[in-house]
Amino acid sequence: MRKLTKIVLVGAMGFAAAYGGARLLPAWLAPAQPGTVDINDPQLIQRGAYLSHVADCAACHTAPGGKPFAGGLGMQTPMGTIYSTNITPDPAHGIGGYSYADFERAVRRGVRADGQPLYPAMPYVSYAITSDDEIKALYAYFMSSVQPVDQANAATTIPWPASMRWPLSYWQLMFARPRSFQADPGMDAVAQRGAYLVEGFAHCGACHTPRGLAFQEKALGEDGSRHFLSGSVLEGWYAKNLRDEGTGLATWGEADIVEFLRSGRTDRTAAFGGMADVVQHSTQHMTAEDLQAMAHYLKQLPARAGRAPQWQPGQDTTTAQLRAGDYSVPGALVYSEHCQACHRADGRGAPRIYPALAGNSIVFADDPSSLIQVTLAGGRTPDTVHDRMAFSMPGFANVSNKELADVLSFIRNSWGNHASTVSADDIARMRRVVADKPVHYVPVEESK
Repeated sequence: MRKLTKIVLVGAMGFAAAYGGARLLPAWLAPAQPGTVDINDPQLIQRGAYLSHVADCAACHTAPGGKPFAGGLGMQTPMGTIYSTNITPDPAHGIGGYSYADFERAVRRGVRADGQPLYPAMPYVSYAITSDDEIKALYAYFMSSVQPVDQANAATTIPWPASMRWPLSYWQLMFARPRSFQADPGMDAVAQRGAYLVEGFAHCGACHTPRGLAFQEKALGEDGSRHFLSGSVLEGWYAKNLRDEGTGLATWGEADIVEFLRSGRTDRTAAFGGMADVVQHSTQHMTAEDLQAMAHYLKQLPARAGRAPQWQPGQDTTTAQLRAGDYSVPGALVYSEHCQACHRADGRGAPRIYPALAGNSIVFADDPSSLIQVTLAGGRTPDTVHDRMAFSMPGFANVSNKELADVLSFIRNSWGNHASTVSADDIARMRRVVADKPVHYVPVEESK
């Protein structure tokens, strides 16, 4: 994958050099016509604050232990680490000098005030469909209500020449052209609102849609390809399939989806990894109407061709075996030693405290990456106003690769679950991913 990324980037640079470089920049990347925004309008500011939650700005632009929106969050890529930028209204290091036109061009078209393209880690491909009024509200909020932070931006660790930004203009030419939201007339108004949120500010596809050879999202909306929201791996986490099919959301009702987005947990499962950040910084703050709209839309996404629309559990023989002390199945003894106290012999856990393993779509997902990573590194449920108690799971990195592979294969194929097995090589690869996690950039304040 790393080699492929280099080929794509070098190829883009060669294309640009051969055909005149910056002279071919598409017209939509040029500075926009200036707009006027009353950044002191209280209603506009309030709307912008809400939209900043929907767009999940804080999750990326606030590093753990850092100041709000000051940047420094390290994002793992195959080429190196990209650090999120300071988007406070600080004039030196933030966006304090941005006009509304500069702000709009950055958010919806992926171009900084100095004309340099932004890395697509910024989901401007999704934000492109948002309205002028919404961008103006965001601008008013950031310019009037966010505290300026004098914090310099950290440099990417992507090596030269792949770190050169101007070839990204050609990536944008191919994959980030201007577009507008296309409502499906076959959907009701609630589902259309949900589609607008999912495709736009909520940018669910940025994580949950598989990527192509140039790391572009294979679909930006429901276009008939059924790639959209069908699951993808990002930073070693498997962003699960959100389509209404067997290994996706077939076992979820709309109320389950709403509750999960609102509180980060249901009676069966809990958010962890990157999704815990999404719940904590974004979806817990959304209105009940918007959450319902998103859930209603997701449940209308059909299964992919050749995929089972429903989940059919197998027979549970595991519970009786564990209760009888029968550990003949590989992984059963490790489960009894390390997992059973919380997740129980019947795999049902404790509602809203310890996630169930039986019938949990995260457990039998197409890709076991998230299950492997949370077992190795541990996880923590998000803090929300709806569930003030957050629970943590310890990591089991001290357990051998073979034992971890056995126990995860056991979990994925017990209590009626059925899924692919996990190998010791899978565990070894994930150990490398976890070891390579970036250190977030938070400058140490000088003592006074």
